[in-house]
Amino acid sequence: MGRSRRRRPERRNPDTSLDRLISGWRRTELRRGVEWSVQPIGPGRSDKPYTCPGCSRQIEPGTAHVVTWREDGVMGPRADLEARRHWHTHCWNIY
Repeated sequence: MGRSRRRRPERRNPDTSLDRLISGWRRTELRRGVEWSVQPIGPGRSDKPYTCPGCSRQIEPGTAHVVTWREDGVMGPRADLEARRHWHTHCWNIY
């Protein structure tokens, strides 16, 4: 059987760049008047337990969740990133 000679459309969408895929689709959200960076963490990327600030329960290794940090702290972006917190996705959605 021969190969198809049909041309396939190019897949050059800027939203699927490698940097965007590596970052886990980080986005910015406004919650309670504060701007937050929110980055989803897949189950394969979580390798240690964290305590969720929303419910104070443990996020077990291998559990999908989100990491959040402020975007407008007075100590600057580096301090904001160091103060990031791991949340259960559900807890973050109801925060």
